[in-house]
Amino acid sequence: MSKNNSDRTAREISAITNYPRLLRRYARLLEIASDLVSTLDLNTLLQHIVDAAQELTESEGASLLLYDSQTHHLYFQAATGPLDEEEKQTAIPTDHSIAGWIFTNNEPLLVQDAMSDPRFFREVDVLTRFKTRSILGVPLLAKDKTLGVIEVVNKLEGTFEEMDLRLLQSLAAQAAITIENSRLFQQSDLVAEMVHELRTPLAALTAAAHLLQRPELEDDQRDKLSRTVYSEVQRLNEMATDFLDLARLESGRIAFVREPVHLEGLIRECLEIIRPQAEAERITLATEIDRSLEPVQGDRNRLKQLLLNLLTNAIKYNRQGGQVQVSLQSEGGELLLSVKDTGKGIPLESLSRVFDRFYRVPDQEAGVIGTGLGLAIAQRIAQNHKGIIEVGSELGQGSTFTLRLPKSSPPISDPDV
Repeated sequence: MSKNNSDRTAREISAITNYPRLLRRYARLLEIASDLVSTLDLNTLLQHIVDAAQELTESEGASLLLYDSQTHHLYFQAATGPLDEEEKQTAIPTDHSIAGWIFTNNEPLLVQDAMSDPRFFREVDVLTRFKTRSILGVPLLAKDKTLGVIEVVNKLEGTFEEMDLRLLQSLAAQAAITIENSRLFQQSDLVAEMVHELRTPLAALTAAAHLLQRPELEDDQRDKLSRTVYSEVQRLNEMATDFLDLARLESGRIAFVREPVHLEGLIRECLEIIRPQAEAERITLATEIDRSLEPVQGDRNRLKQLLLNLLTNAIKYNRQGGQVQVSLQSEGGELLLSVKDTGKGIPLESLSRVFDRFYRVPDQEAGVIGTGLGLAIAQRIAQNHKGIIEVGSELGQGSTFTLRLPKSSPPISDPDV
């Protein structure tokens, strides 16, 4: 028997032997596809996808990376093992990584010896203390665009085969659709709320524009209507900016920078920014800061946005001649950054809703320009730093918003260096 015939016979025997196993894996793929379609929460969905990728390919681990169009890098969004913030913020270049090659070329790739491949991005192994031997990756293709990449690493037994590639491609095809559906669902829900909220300022602008056309209008009334138009246009502009920011935060399309942030310096910078606003209302600004605290790891610009939202609210909803106090303390494994005001306080029935999109405390809405999105954005930023914002309030006494952030862990060093 010739060698070619012998090889063909061996492949045929292998195919017959593995057929029941292949059927079981495809049956499992159908079950997984059904589960993915029923999941609309993006974070839950991404975790289901990587768990399924690991199971179907019988590999040691799996990860999913999504592309950020602003930074032009890939970022880890889910993995079968614990994925901390430092790993999520690691930018994977599209021109010097295996995942980047898959994304750029829109083709699957199997690398049996990752360490000898010049495209292998070693920093991830250093960061996670993981040893990658082999990688199988496929692009996440949705219609005419590539969303990212799914990778599986280290086949548990033997090496990755054609069967693994086909299963992973089938999973990726379904995953890309469900990721887009999840994003669209979140955005459509937010858009519906946005359209509803736009009706109030648009109605005010329509009425004001109509009245301004009347020639018999008194000068003082015309001035008042002009101020209304300016105020509502400003509100619409702020709402559009906040809306786009929140939409990107909720869809996971914002890549957070990870760097040491000195919170004391950030607090003092933010206080100087809002000082003119405070002085206009004769509001005193006070601080109580533990200066011995170490920096936290986070995105300075986003933390600044969070703090400015809290400080602006503390002034808006304060009383003339009141006070805003900012404190920074340590408690166990956390840093506590608090903003306390001496305003009206928040009714008990509203406390659980202050972080909801577009929610504004009913009896405090009059005379205060706002979008109702600031606290929702602040809470999202906190969550992306593995933190949370808590609120406490007493009617007639004021409110306290406290950001709880985990203390920075020591940097992970390369054990081989």
